Amino acid sequence: MKLKTLSLVLTALFCVQLGPYAAGETYVRQLLRPRKAGGKPLMQALKDRRSSREISGKELPPQLLSDLLWAAFGVNRPDGKRTAPSAMNWQEISVYAATPKGLYLYNAAGHTLEQLLPRDIRPASGLQPAALAAPVLLLYAADTGKMGRAKQDEQDLYSATDAGFISQNVYLFCASENLATVVMGGFDRSRLAKEMGLGSGQKVILVQPVGYPVQEQRTAK
Repeated sequence: MKLKTLSLVLTALFCVQLGPYAAGETYVRQLLRPRKAGGKPLMQALKDRRSSREISGKELPPQLLSDLLWAAFGVNRPDGKRTAPSAMNWQEISVYAATPKGLYLYNAAGHTLEQLLPRDIRPASGLQPAALAAPVLLLYAADTGKMGRAKQDEQDLYSATDAGFISQNVYLFCASENLATVVMGGFDRSRLAKEMGLGSGQKVILVQPVGYPVQEQRTAK
């Protein structure tokens, strides 16, 4: 077997599997290497960027999920800096992915997903049914413990701004890949934080469902 073929086989074996796991156990899955070339030109992606709540439940393939998370807030330089800016380089925003099969935390340094819960927590968000149909619900949570001596108003401003940068990356990625997405701020923050097991210094800033457009699913049928 050629070395390149063997590498592809091993990568496939260790790609993320968003399956159910036993309660209390932690699993880390290596995501496929993100594709950092291709896609639509920037101006075309900007032209196609839009908000849509019409999202089908069709699952995203592993490669597309990997690319999505890297585009959102992945490492794009040897010094560990990311695809989205953050105030003072605090990198206080964590990206979580809630799916029908569990809750996962994205680790940008290793480009991995760590399973935190083996159950679907999306209903705890109190979102509209159309948004809950999406196969992936991204949750952007701020950890104020990483924000140095920033005052409360500064924490609120910078964490909201930084979450906005990440969500716009996702918008542009979705425009490039013909996916549907929308940023949502109206959700049950306290209940969702409890379900996620967040600490006192953590809070969910925004949520963003991502998936294929409903229209695409209808066309395929």
